[in-house]
This record gives sequence, structure tokens and C-alpha cells, in this order.
Amino acid sequence: MESASLSGVLSYTKLSGSSVPNSDHGFSRSIPRGRYVASASRHSSQRFGDVDKASSKALSISSSDSNTQNHSVLKGPNLSGGPIQKRNQNLQANCAVGVCTFPENVVESHHAHAAAEEKLGVLLLNLGGPETLNDVQPFLYNLFADPDIIRLPRLFKFLQRPLAKLISVLRAPKSKEGYAAIGGGSPLRKITDEQADALRMALEAKNVRANVYVGMRYWYPFTEEAIEQIKQDRITKLVVLPLYPQFSISTTGSSIRVLQRIFREDTYLSRLPISVILSWYQRQGYIRSMADLIEKELGKFANPEEVMIFFSAHGVPVSYVEDAGDPYKDQMEECIYLIMQELKARGIGNDHTLAYQSRVGPVQWLKPYTDEVLVEIGQKGIKSLLAVPISFVSEHIETLEEIDMEYKHLALESGIENWGRVPALGCTSSFITDLADAVVEALPSAKALSTSTDTAEEDEYDPLRYLVKLFFGSILAFALLLTPKVILAFRNHLI
Repeated sequence: MESASLSGVLSYTKLSGSSVPNSDHGFSRSIPRGRYVASASRHSSQRFGDVDKASSKALSISSSDSNTQNHSVLKGPNLSGGPIQKRNQNLQANCAVGVCTFPENVVESHHAHAAAEEKLGVLLLNLGGPETLNDVQPFLYNLFADPDIIRLPRLFKFLQRPLAKLISVLRAPKSKEGYAAIGGGSPLRKITDEQADALRMALEAKNVRANVYVGMRYWYPFTEEAIEQIKQDRITKLVVLPLYPQFSISTTGSSIRVLQRIFREDTYLSRLPISVILSWYQRQGYIRSMADLIEKELGKFANPEEVMIFFSAHGVPVSYVEDAGDPYKDQMEECIYLIMQELKARGIGNDHTLAYQSRVGPVQWLKPYTDEVLVEIGQKGIKSLLAVPISFVSEHIETLEEIDMEYKHLALESGIENWGRVPALGCTSSFITDLADAVVEALPSAKALSTSTDTAEEDEYDPLRYLVKLFFGSILAFALLLTPKVILAFRNHLI
């Protein structure tokens, strides 16, 4: 069938070649929506029906030399040059540092009314989080139903949702304890709304009037809702800004795939000029904002020069990096290098280290692990430590509960006597101003999407092969679901 395609190559320097697999996205939706747009005139949220759950084509990302500077459509200040050895140094043209634009196939002029008045939109993408304890289990279901979070072999793709249901039921009790400890829900939505308001005002200060929308991946307001509001507002140019400094298949990549699915099937959206900022960890404004926060917190210690700076980043499975080419690890290491270089320029030469937190499941995740490194630091006799949540720009359960409670307790038990933690950037003025600069710099590169006939999936469909896979996969699933632990978990859940 004729459709708007988001399956073109998204080229980006510093990203190693990766292919994001197809997916079928379903959500559990049961609570009222709230505000998800910041604009000069307020918009009330409206109910948005389920989007057709068509699978999207692969998102291809390629890389180039990390030492190349200022060859981006982002004309603003970017930093590079860290001592990182990159994988798969392949460059595919179309896109460069920080901003990606989708390829254009002789697209006709945009809607006639767009010429009369340009309406700019900025879409902030974030993870989302449960706002009440009753939201925890359906939120976890949405999270684990994402094939970019749990990557099943093609033979077992049909088990994605049953497995997500199982995991969400098993993990919900422990997760509820964590959310209860920070007040009964995630503050992520409130903070992201505040960031949207702050960004809108920062753009206005630069004489750029824009509606700023919030689209969450796994909870309200969902990305689909934000896109529906963008359509209703008749936005004529859109900048997509994921609130993840570093790119990962499981964060920015997953959210972009949702956009692929939606834009491919909608004529209006397929003609909407769009620019996607894939990552922004190198921007001077971000680096300096992080250095400012670290410098301020160091000053609270009796002997700042003795403090170990402990960067804790959210982990990803090793297979994402080694098998799928996720650039997250390389970008994280370079980001920390740039921050430390900025601190050294200010005369701050503290020792530092990096570890990865929040691992789940039996698979191997990026190492070293935060909990293990904290114990080792204590054993080495280090007494003062400053924790820096490096992959988070908003406070949420990974900072407020995992770092502030679990890791702090572990650190003090391990012999560390003086503990400090750098707050998330939130609405720090220098940070928001830099995001506004990034949006302004991305606007000229916005291009409409190409349209093409998508037949690849029909070509690959083989009814006999599908039935064979379904038969043997069902036998395995049935065996797994009959294990005593699973039966007990579901019985307790139903009771």
C-alpha cells in the first residue's frame, strides 16, 4: 500500500551501524490525559485513540570519525576529540553531528496554508513514569512490551506481550516499593512539563515562537497523543528533541521508531518538514552546565580535592553494543571525557570513574556495575565520593531511590564517609538555553519525508514458515508458563 516512509537511512556521525528491529507497539491505557503542550496559548488535551499497530521498518544509523568537528547542520558549538576508539567507522551522508534529517524525494510544496503562516513545533521525547502506585504494573508492561527493551529472536516475537505481562507482574511489587519510597509515583512528567515551559520561554527570548509538546514512550502523555495534538495545531515545521543526551537503541532509537510508524501512515505528517536531534552530549552548553553542577557540589565538601567523582550511567545489555552497534557506550565515555576536560580547565583535577546502574535480568550488561564499584572504592580507602547521574536530565526513580537511597546506603556501608550527589539538570537556565540554541540551529535542516510503497514485509511473509514457528514457539511458551514460580506469581496477582 502507499504510505509515508520513515525507513530511509538516518546517517549520523559517531553512531555505529545498527538496525533497529521491527515491532508491534501496544499500550495499556486507562487513566485520563493531562497537559502535554507548552505554547503561547494553552491547549487542552483530548482523547487520542489507539494508533494502528503496524510494524515499522528498520532504522539504520552509521558513524564517522569522532575527531571530525563542525561538519554538522547544527552550527552551534559542539565539542569532540575524546580519546575514544570508535567501532564501524562508516559514514553515510544525509546527517551529521547532533541533527538528523530524513531523506527527501522531490516532495511537493507543503500544505497551502503553511506558506501564509509558519507554525513551529518542538517535540520533547522522554521515557515516562507511573504517577501512582496503581500505574506501576501497566507502565512496566508497556516498557517490557517494547522489542527495543527485550530483544527476542524472530522465532519468539509473538511472545513479546505475554512475556511483558509476566515480567511486569513479577517485578511490580518491588517496583512499587521503590516508587512508594519517593512519594508514590514518578515526578518525571511534572519535570518534563516544566522543561517544556522553560524551553518555550527560552525560544521566545530568541524571537522564536513555538509550541513545545511532550511525548512519553511508556506512559501518559504518550508520543501518539502529542503527535495528534501537533496535527490539530497544524504545525508546519517540527524539531524532535529526545531528552537523552546520548543516543541508545533503547531510548532515542525506540522513540524514533514510534514516529516512523505514525508518520509513514499519515499523509499530513509525511509532508511535514522535520528535523531530529539524535544526541547532544557534545554541546558546550550541556558540558558546561554539568561542570557547573559538579563544581558547586564539590564545594560543599570539607576537602573538595580529595573527592572521587563517580559518574553513574544507566546501563544497557552488552549485546546492544556488540551485536546491534549501539553507540551508547562510546558516547557516554566521550561525554565524561569532555566534562572532565572542562573541569580541568577550571583547575579541578579530581579522580573520577564511570559505572553503569539499573541492570535487570540474567543477561550481561555494560560493566563495571555501580554497586560493585562502590564496594571496591570503599575497600580502597576512599572516604569522599560525589555521585553524578550522567545519563539523566530529570529526577526520577533511578536518581531519587536507586542512587539516593540504595547506592548511598551501600557506599556508607562500604567505608565511604562523605557522600554527595549532583542533582539532575532539570530546568537549569544554562541547560535550557542550550537546548533552545540546538532547536534554532536544527530548524533550517527540517525536510519533509519521502513517500514510498512499503512491500518488504509482504515479500518476507511466508505462511508455512509462520505456522511452524508458531507451533514450536507455543510449545516452549506453554512449558515456561507452567513453571511453579510463574503459576504462583499469577495466582497471587489474581488474588
